[in-house]
Amino acid sequence: MFETINRLFPLWAIAAAVLAALMPEAFSALSHLIQPLLALIMFTMGLTLSRHDFAAVARSPKAVLIGLVLQFALMPAAAFVISHLLGLSSALTVGMMLVGATAGGTASNVMTWLAGGNVALSVSMTLVSTLLSVAMTPLLVWAWLGTSIEIPVVGMLWSIARLVIAPIALGSLCHHCFAGTIRRIEPALASVAMAAIVVIIAIVVALNADRLTSLGPLVALAVMLHNACGLAGGFWVARLFGLDERDSRAVSIEVGMQNSGLAVSLATTFFPAAAALPGALFSVWHNISGSLLAAWWKRRAAHTGTRENVTAS
Repeated sequence: MFETINRLFPLWAIAAAVLAALMPEAFSALSHLIQPLLALIMFTMGLTLSRHDFAAVARSPKAVLIGLVLQFALMPAAAFVISHLLGLSSALTVGMMLVGATAGGTASNVMTWLAGGNVALSVSMTLVSTLLSVAMTPLLVWAWLGTSIEIPVVGMLWSIARLVIAPIALGSLCHHCFAGTIRRIEPALASVAMAAIVVIIAIVVALNADRLTSLGPLVALAVMLHNACGLAGGFWVARLFGLDERDSRAVSIEVGMQNSGLAVSLATTFFPAAAALPGALFSVWHNISGSLLAAWWKRRAAHTGTRENVTAS
């Protein structure tokens, strides 16, 4: 049952966005839930992590390093270039940069599994990039935009530490203490995280419903181009540096699927409401594109007989 729910995630995300656009008042009243829901997602991810996931980082330093460089170099650069080419406002540029400067999203692990990629590598990259994002996200935003926009580095550092590091650490501790119980409920954890993401999408779309008509198409184009840069760049750079097909799929999805929920939370906390719009649209689109890419890779593997990874994260 949970596998079916997870596979239909793009439909839930689209449905939530449409419903929120049609009934913004009902969801905008829930804006205070964004940060607790993000913490829940991070806690859920922490529940799936054990010492073996940390060991995977040491066993695959090349793949992890390639992914991290792409995560924190390609995506912020692409966000900056695309924003300026399309003439986005300062607030929307900040929103794009927040998406580009965050870590890989939690849904990337599920999409990697659906794509037949290396799930252990995906989880390891998510973990390391999330830990690094405590420093990298505010510093990257300052480095790219600090000359024209005041960046609250200290406040952002505290928010990431509180919303990301603490929930992951608590989840990992629970995994260590109750590993047997968590293994039995693990299939449901991804569904819990996805449900939280869907609610966040609905809330943020509702908060920006009045801007969607005028800003939506242009921002949607920027988000789609940004996501495409991550997916394509992640895969082909990984292949260029000698990673195999499964590792390259993991890097592609990890780089292309950002932690847009965190970007939205930071945007709504520190910047004008419009800054949350790129993250909201990215939350919807990267799950759609990730699902479509995963399905295409699965079909291609079925035709070519490529060995798939069937171990869920």
